[in-house]
Amino acid sequence: MDASPGPVGTAPRGATLRRLLFALRGESFLPVSLVSCAIFLIAPEVLLSGMESPGRLVIIFAWLFVVILGSAIAVVRHAEHLAHHLGEPRGTLILTLAVTSIEIMSIAAVMLHGANNPTLARDTLFSVAMIVLNGMVGLALMLGGLKHREQSYNLQGANAYLGLIIPLGVLGMVMPTFAHDPIDSRSELSHQLFLAVSAVAVYATFLFLQTRGMRSYFTAAEPAPHEERPERTAGRGPRVAAAFLVAYMVPVVFLVDKLAVPVDYVVETMGAPALLGGLAMAVLVAMPEGMGAIRAANRNQLQRSVNVLLGSVLSTIGLTIPAILIISRLTDHPVTLGLERTDLVLFVLTLVLSVVTFSSPRTHLLQGAVHLLVFAWFAFFIFAP
Repeated sequence: MDASPGPVGTAPRGATLRRLLFALRGESFLPVSLVSCAIFLIAPEVLLSGMESPGRLVIIFAWLFVVILGSAIAVVRHAEHLAHHLGEPRGTLILTLAVTSIEIMSIAAVMLHGANNPTLARDTLFSVAMIVLNGMVGLALMLGGLKHREQSYNLQGANAYLGLIIPLGVLGMVMPTFAHDPIDSRSELSHQLFLAVSAVAVYATFLFLQTRGMRSYFTAAEPAPHEERPERTAGRGPRVAAAFLVAYMVPVVFLVDKLAVPVDYVVETMGAPALLGGLAMAVLVAMPEGMGAIRAANRNQLQRSVNVLLGSVLSTIGLTIPAILIISRLTDHPVTLGLERTDLVLFVLTLVLSVVTFSSPRTHLLQGAVHLLVFAWFAFFIFAP
């Protein structure tokens, strides 16, 4: 009797291939993303010309925005599958780093396209902070409170996030407004360099402690009552999820550069509010991750929501700001980080409100309503500065 098992490793590779083919049946948006990439690769000049026509401008912008957003949502979905396999906090860390990479590429693409817009990076970072800390946190707490009345989370983890978000946020987006004379470029360079190095160093320290000594800070102290466990998708092992994550990242990387053309035209040629360009980029970045956090809160998994939302803002400040500063210096595209006027007040108010909200281990819907109120003021000031 021949009991030969065959070549070593054949079974695992075959099992992975079968899981991949089975999972492809549920990825109906992937062909849309890849076909869109192919079309813009073949005829970019034809598609991206004639932006002076309002109808053409709307169609091209909507096409690119929807495809990029759909691909980003798929990236987050597969990052969540990886998170279920790896557990907390490593799973949330992968999700956060995936979204942060999309954010950096999106800002860099628009920064390097067309005329220089020194405030675009600042407007995008500010918009991400307002959307996440007010819009997404507000919706998560309100919807979770409506369904479960009160929800619990690990207070030590939230305090660890805010303990870095507040100083890095103030040093990165408030201090530059007062720290130097705009005419003195050498002083500005030294401040930006020190900010980039210190932000990366502190964030790297935080990641080390988060995945080692402080892991218990980012897991629920005890299961919430009536907690609903998320279902794992059949046939989606970690390798399959990682493969699809990369497959959806490719269209995001390629198409976000094309999206810069209509965004630049709207802001620079049509005279739209400068913050509107940053807001469009911020929605692409914050929406996919925020939707997952809101769903987690609705399932009474507030700990995961807190990890995702606060981790997203921390990575925006700790990683995106240094990356943008480095890109600006390498490409000679100056950036302005300091917030001004109403933006400055809203940002500081948001940080103070976040401290108040996450000062108790239990949350309720009134806290969510207050965050949504601040977000409404942010949206109002975009069109009525």
